[in-house]
Amino acid sequence: MTAGEKAKAKAEQAKGKIKEALGSALGNDRMTAEGQVEKSAGDAREAKEKAKDAFKR
Repeated sequence: MTAGEKAKAKAEQAKGKIKEALGSALGNDRMTAEGQVEKSAGDAREAKEKAKDAFKR
């Protein structure tokens, strides 16, 4: 996994986690859902990069 892609995935996961927690604390269902989507997108990016690494070996 390239360092840049790994950093993007981790940043996206963190941003989503924060947004989800903030939305939950404020009772904002839309923000909570958006945070979950962002976190999932980061998880998917990370999984894609790990799969690419597995095939390189």
